[in-house]
Amino acid sequence: MPLARPRDNAMIAGVCAGLAQRFGMKPSTVRILFLLSCLLPGPQFVVYLVLWILIPKR
Repeated sequence: MPLARPRDNAMIAGVCAGLAQRFGMKPSTVRILFLLSCLLPGPQFVVYLVLWILIPKR
């Protein structure tokens, strides 16, 4: 399945839901992993914004 942001399962922008569908995971698992990664130093929020722009909406 190609990477795309779903309209029906999106919480904010649908980035985590799109990644979950692409890799066969539950959206809640990807969301929790993203939130936990935000506790680490790094550009996670910037990556999320870039993915929001780059991943097409389905």
